[in-house]
Amino acid sequence: MFSVTRIYSDAYGDSHFEDITIPLKSNGEIGFLSDEELVKGIIFREVVASYDFDFHNAPQRQYIILLDGGVIIETSLGDIRTFTTGQILLVEDITGKGHKTKNIENKTRKSVFITL
Repeated sequence: MFSVTRIYSDAYGDSHFEDITIPLKSNGEIGFLSDEELVKGIIFREVVASYDFDFHNAPQRQYIILLDGGVIIETSLGDIRTFTTGQILLVEDITGKGHKTKNIENKTRKSVFITL
């Protein structure tokens, strides 16, 4: 299974973390696969070393895969989590109070957005 952290907004506009898992099924010699999920597109992203983005909403529902650096994310309720290289986020807080994001290290960071 794949572990994913979902960021979403509740009915009051507050953002939250939720740990979800994507189940995998054996597909023979090629390994274990999830069910197919239709996507809209893919975006490659690089941010500057000093990246520190105040409260904002996700521009659309999307997966974010951290390629070479980590982030600290804070929800509108003050919950803070640290995510590192290789982790996957599902951001769905497209309305409400949003979340903050900051680089862990003072270096450029690359990630991939897969829009839903």
